[in-house]
Amino acid sequence: MTHAAPRLHALVEQLLGVPLPVRVRAWDGSQAGPPDAPTVVVRNRRALRRLLFKPGELGLARAWVAGDLDVEGDLYVTLGLLSGLLWERDEDARGLAQALRDPQFRAAVRGLLKMAGPPLPPVPPEEEVRRTGHLHTRHTDRRAVSHHYDVGNDFYEIVLGPSMVYSCAYWPGPDSSLEQAQRDKLELVCRKLGLTPGRRLLDVGCGWGSLAVHAAREHGVGVVGITLSQEQAAYARKRVADAGLTDRVEIRVQDYRDVGDGPYDAISSIGMAEHVGAEKYLEYATVLRELLTPGGRLLNHQIARRPQRDESTYHVDEFIDAYVFPDGELAPLGTTVTQLERAGFEVRDVESIREHYALTLRRWVARLEDDWARAVRLTSPGRARVWRLYMAASAVAFERNRIGVNQVLAVRTAEPGDSGMPLRSRTWN
Repeated sequence: MTHAAPRLHALVEQLLGVPLPVRVRAWDGSQAGPPDAPTVVVRNRRALRRLLFKPGELGLARAWVAGDLDVEGDLYVTLGLLSGLLWERDEDARGLAQALRDPQFRAAVRGLLKMAGPPLPPVPPEEEVRRTGHLHTRHTDRRAVSHHYDVGNDFYEIVLGPSMVYSCAYWPGPDSSLEQAQRDKLELVCRKLGLTPGRRLLDVGCGWGSLAVHAAREHGVGVVGITLSQEQAAYARKRVADAGLTDRVEIRVQDYRDVGDGPYDAISSIGMAEHVGAEKYLEYATVLRELLTPGGRLLNHQIARRPQRDESTYHVDEFIDAYVFPDGELAPLGTTVTQLERAGFEVRDVESIREHYALTLRRWVARLEDDWARAVRLTSPGRARVWRLYMAASAVAFERNRIGVNQVLAVRTAEPGDSGMPLRSRTWN
């Protein structure tokens, strides 16, 4: 018997320099760690090889997606316990390079290499993106969006529910229904944009058409919704037709950089700007400003990360980049506001709704878990595991204030400085 779990547990503690707060059970039946803690299950030697050949988050992700690694117990509790060790550690904390200077640690790694089996790296799960080419061209953006959204509308209906809104809901209270909270978010966006009958709205990243339908039906505006996802566009067009709104709503498969039929009175960008990229963000903001009529409003709803002491050392989350949002980039809120101002916008309001996203994600996870077998049939076991981990880990990140989400309302101010905003803007008239 190899007693793999005690060796693994000890090695991880050596690497981290602190006690490991979860229990480990290995493929040989051995266990180690706090007896009442959630258990991380290392199902086979292949999981160990994944971790040894790709130490860090990507190795863990590959093992999880492939089913080589699992969790027994509350997933949120487990992620919360591990969060402080894996994602929230001080920048000066002990790391792999420091650990490898320890002769005992190196000896333990050599022992694990022998235990892991054949000295060949396992093939990554098929759900992992194989990246080629430059970031954020029209072609690569379309490919990245397709990877994330074109996994089947039936699958998204399981996760998102009847509203088919894929962004943070706006909760009246924690016991409200997901559908009510999403409707309240759509209405909040429309009120912030000051939509009235006869106005023209551009919905950038329109998803499955929920905001377009709501704005046209409830506020009487004409809407152009754009997306790079063929599956989203087909679904949205059917919803528009079923609602009898084809005379007011047009859904296009189109890049925001190719919209040429402005001006618009208002622009919504809800959960889309995370795909733009830091190098293209000023261009994104400038293009949207030029598409607005003077006095027109932009509502930019975007996830933000916390700034680091040294921004030059920031790295994109490996799991999310490889399996969830290829080429996605998060920026601090201050950076986003600065770029909007550089593009010529006047930023009039910023509202943080961080806690709302944690509630939303927990509801999505519950929906996925409740219909797990069908979700697996519609996609793949690996894809379903990607979504469960991604959404649960994101909920924990929002709850622990590692990331946030903000609605930034900006205006293309008219000459000589008329914003068109009410004196008390939070009334959203």
